[in-house]
Parts: sequence; C-alpha cells; structure tokens
Amino acid sequence: MNKPKKDFGFPRWGAYGYDRDAKAVRLCDFHGCEEKGECPAPKSPHTDEKWMFCTEHAAEYNKNWNFFEGMKDEDAKAYAKRERQKSDGYAQKNPYAWGGAVGEDGLTPLERDAYNALELEPGANLDAIKKQFRALAKKYHPDHNRGDKETEELFQRVTFAYEVLKGRTSFSPKS
Repeated sequence: MNKPKKDFGFPRWGAYGYDRDAKAVRLCDFHGCEEKGECPAPKSPHTDEKWMFCTEHAAEYNKNWNFFEGMKDEDAKAYAKRERQKSDGYAQKNPYAWGGAVGEDGLTPLERDAYNALELEPGANLDAIKKQFRALAKKYHPDHNRGDKETEELFQRVTFAYEVLKGRTSFSPKS
C-alpha cells in the first residue's frame, strides 16, 4: 500500500510542522500535580527564587504565605515600620490629592508651590510648563548628579510639580 507523500511536490519541503520541536511545558511544582505551572510564587522572603504553580495551587500557597515567617518579632516590626515610612512618603507626594482651598488667584496652595518649584509665574500655559520642566529635569537629573542628595530632592520636587500642573484641566492666565 502506498503512503501519501508529505512533501507537497517540492524536494525541500516536508510535512506541516516537521521541523518543529516539542515545546517544553513547565509542570506545577506542587507534589503530584500534572497541570501547567504558570504562576510564580516566592520560595522565601528576600530572594528571587520562585516556585511555579498552577492557578489552584498558587491561590492555596498565597493564602498561607507569611512574609515574616522565621523573623524575630522585633525584626518583623522594624521591617514593617521602615516599609510603612517609605510608603507614607510616596502617599504624601500624591499630585492628584486635594491641594487645599482655591485662593483668590484660582490656585490651590499645592499649585502655587508647583509654579514656584518650576520657577514660573502662576498661570503659565502648558507649553511653558513642559519646556521649563524639561530644562530643570535635565539640570537636576540624578544621572548627571550622582550621589548629590540635594539635586536628587530638587529633581523629585520638579517632577512632582510637573505632575500637579499637567493634571490641571485649564491653563488660563491670571486675570
């Protein structure tokens, strides 16, 4: 009995998919599970090593995960305090938070501070704000001022000011 040819009549062509290798499939790291392990989960705190679980076992693992396991109580509290202080610092720099009551000039204190940080007159248009931000960001950028805390803080202040002002819906000059 003749087998059908799979070369489609051209000598270098083979059957569909003949040159494809089988793809490696990562199985779930949970003992005995045969599902695909597509969900990474940390093996332990402060390491980049990961378990690879299926969705079901990843959910179970995460439910029981305790970051502070194995740490002394005072070390865990100190770590949590440092992280809280760090995140509180970011929360204070929220440019979209309420900036205070609007004054006679139509600006909040946060917006007035932002114009001052960018060394602009209140009511400058968006193009002027962008141009001044780019100039100051280039001047104070940490890549140009390695290790200088003062310019790093100025860069953060300028970036925050730009975020505040670009979020304004209207840029009309003061009347």
